[in-house]
Amino acid sequence: MKKISYLLTLTIICILFFTTNSFAQDFKKLDVSPMDAAAYPSSHNEFYKLVKVTYSRPQLRGRTIESLTPNGKVWRTGANEASEITFFSHVLFGDKKVKAGTYSLFTIPGEKEWTIILNYDTDMWGAYSYDEANDVARVKVPVTEGKESLEAFSIAFDENATMYLAWDTLRIAVPIKKQ
Repeated sequence: MKKISYLLTLTIICILFFTTNSFAQDFKKLDVSPMDAAAYPSSHNEFYKLVKVTYSRPQLRGRTIESLTPNGKVWRTGANEASEITFFSHVLFGDKKVKAGTYSLFTIPGEKEWTIILNYDTDMWGAYSYDEANDVARVKVPVTEGKESLEAFSIAFDENATMYLAWDTLRIAVPIKKQ
């Protein structure tokens, strides 16, 4: 009798264990602004990396850049968490000397030029707690227009390590050189 009770109890526990979702992992739906990374050099065959940017990619979805990144206001250079940029060597960021390390990447959009900002504060959500006193470097770069429209905000590097920010037809180029 004890063996039957034991087997019955064990059977019920097994049925409950394998038929309930209480042990199943819940996965979130795909983020509307997925994370991405851009690096220079981008080839895995290169011996060293110079720079890597981790950011989220907001999409226009019928909105204008100006409504998402108002002129004259600090923007997190992407969506969700503030974008971060890591330099693996000391660099010239535009015309500013910057030591190797990880920094948050902010921008201040303008009609004819954008200010690109490196800041010591990392691991922050958006630009809500941005503190200008912790800026490492500020570089002003002209706004240009590309031929193709990009729905999602994108960052890429060319063969000279110039970092491009692109969205819709807006293009911003920031030169980066190893010191």
